[in-house]
Amino acid sequence: MNGILHPLTSERDQNHRLETRGGSFTLKLANPSEPLDLTEFQTLALVHTAREAPDLPTPRVIPACDGRLVIPTAHGALRLLTWLPGTPLAHVPRMPALSAAIGRALGRLDTALAGFTHPAADHHLLWDIRNAADLAPLLPALSDDLRPRIETFLDRFRAQVAPALARLPRQVIHGDFNPHNLLADPADPTRLAGILDFGDMTLSHRICDLAVAASYLIEPSDPLSLLVPLTAAYRASAPLGEEELRLLPDLITARLATTLAITAWRAMRYPENAAYILRNVPASRAGFEALASRDSRAIADHLQTACERAAP
Repeated sequence: MNGILHPLTSERDQNHRLETRGGSFTLKLANPSEPLDLTEFQTLALVHTAREAPDLPTPRVIPACDGRLVIPTAHGALRLLTWLPGTPLAHVPRMPALSAAIGRALGRLDTALAGFTHPAADHHLLWDIRNAADLAPLLPALSDDLRPRIETFLDRFRAQVAPALARLPRQVIHGDFNPHNLLADPADPTRLAGILDFGDMTLSHRICDLAVAASYLIEPSDPLSLLVPLTAAYRASAPLGEEELRLLPDLITARLATTLAITAWRAMRYPENAAYILRNVPASRAGFEALASRDSRAIADHLQTACERAAP
């Protein structure tokens, strides 16, 4: 296949848009430090999802001429995926209808992934909410005014949230349903046209996937305005138990704390890429402060009531 390569922004990998006479594709070269089995895990998850939920807008894997889906090279594992056109949700106004569309898509994706297994699925990922207690070494990179608040929250996470989370259902999750990884249809901004970047997939607790998506939809002045339609739509597409709902507000806060800690640490280590690394920080800090100052139990009760009302 011949074409023209156009570099794409990426934190770890080298990604390019490949323009050919037959159309556009995404050429992905994994970071050389990433184990091959992790790349294979992510690739086979895409294949599984395309089979289980063919109408979900996920990239399709294009096999090489010899049938291989992943080609190891000295510079990292190489893959070719279909190109998904659309507008990143980061550039689309947030509204309840779009929040509901995100919830429906994530619920359907988690339902599709529930039956997927792979030997590399259960790997440690610091971004995974269940590992929030491991953030301690990164906290010195935070600003002096923010660090004590996150330390206080993480103390409560270790003592109360983590033990309850350990009892909840586990499965392979997408792990990074953020507005830069989701595309909207330009003709209808409330319809999802693409679900990208399966690079943070891991075996975790199902509710963590919803918490990640929710962390990007917290309106500081009214946290429930987008959280309610997101959660109700998710529950209509995937299982969501009472205990999962009870923990959801704290898990969202934990994800926001994770974003703030990891990005501060990474920006300090890689100042040349700081603008990209810190792109979600203002919204994450506003969301963290909004949730940390509210009663998580009251938020959970409100979500439970809203889901019950929305149930058919």
